[in-house]
Amino acid sequence: MTTGARAATAGTASPRGLLIDRAWSRLGDAVAPLSNEAGRPLARTVKLILDPLVLRPVRHPEFAAGAVAAGHAEALADRIVEAGPVLAATAAWFLVLKKARRRAGITDGNPQDLYFQRCYELATVHGDPRLSPNAADRAGAVLAEVHDQDGPTVAGLRGFVTDPAHAPELARLLAEAWSDRPAPGGGATGPHPTAVGDFLDTCATKPDQALFDVLVARRVGARGAAELAGSGAARAHGLSDRDRPERPDLGESAAKQHLPKPFDRSIVERLFVPLTTAHRDALDDVPALVRQEIARSAGPWQLADEAGRVVLVLGRAAVAGLAGEVGCDAAVRLRGRWEREAYVRRALRMPSAVPESVRADVHGVREAYLRRLWVRTHGRELRRETVPADGLWDVLDGVLRSVILDQRDRLRSALERRAAG
Repeated sequence: MTTGARAATAGTASPRGLLIDRAWSRLGDAVAPLSNEAGRPLARTVKLILDPLVLRPVRHPEFAAGAVAAGHAEALADRIVEAGPVLAATAAWFLVLKKARRRAGITDGNPQDLYFQRCYELATVHGDPRLSPNAADRAGAVLAEVHDQDGPTVAGLRGFVTDPAHAPELARLLAEAWSDRPAPGGGATGPHPTAVGDFLDTCATKPDQALFDVLVARRVGARGAAELAGSGAARAHGLSDRDRPERPDLGESAAKQHLPKPFDRSIVERLFVPLTTAHRDALDDVPALVRQEIARSAGPWQLADEAGRVVLVLGRAAVAGLAGEVGCDAAVRLRGRWEREAYVRRALRMPSAVPESVRADVHGVREAYLRRLWVRTHGRELRRETVPADGLWDVLDGVLRSVILDQRDRLRSALERRAAG
């Protein structure tokens, strides 16, 4: 490590993103395809390659915090530098796959999302593609595996919804579904708080399938949706920007970077993300998907499966402890994970010391959590994947972990902009 880099790691803790940037800069032009214009690793490079495959903070929690202790800063940098040859080969494979993608005329999906981890795997197993006579064949095999799946496509979705032969029928089904919506919660006042609390008290350590089944049988999820009916309630949950959810449009197009909040999305937008993932081969065909989504959009929590609705109610109760009183074991655990984050502690204790966008993230974590939980539950429902009681804690905890990773990325970008300014 250079003298300047060593000096930066001495003394107090250093922001994790800055340490990663310094180490990355030592890898040079070989990793340019994985870097931004400033020579720093792309956000997806950190999220898809450095974190899960190089730094591995689950096994090395000393690398996981927003600020890395001085005693671990040099080890973090060394780990990235030592991975330099594999990262350079990863970057080279990414260029090979992009070239093959263009030749094949493939336009679906983001190449970074689809190929980054596959390129790292190729680099680890086969080394630099420029030294491999079979690089083109291997790239073609990866593209075939990623893209040549059975299942619906975004192009098929758009074509079906906008086809004059189908659009009138779909518009009629949408109007009927929303005109026949049941009363929120079926007239009940809300979920049974004791039953919800009992499950959340044990789901992380001794999950009780029978108790979860009771919650489903009592329609705790549908009852819990009654709270969304009030003026501004869905907005307060982070699920809408409107005063009250409205009947969605069928829609024509969607863009991942500009998706509205879940309850404000068109039918096309609601199905867009599931159709761009590696799991689309588990989905129904486009006509069935669209008709099911129309019915789903009019249901409690805009979900069709009561078990999924129960997951939303449980998540709402567990995450409430991040901004208020902690009332159950799951809430204690989530709050503990949240409060261990250095940027969270700083934003809460010294708000003027962090960028305004970070303060907004910290104070809006409950809404961000519920949005992410809804998206994951919706995706599982589309794939007909049930959430067993013994896997529910992993879902609740994993959603918060994902929200934290996104907030760390935004914090890093904010600090970079501040430094540049």
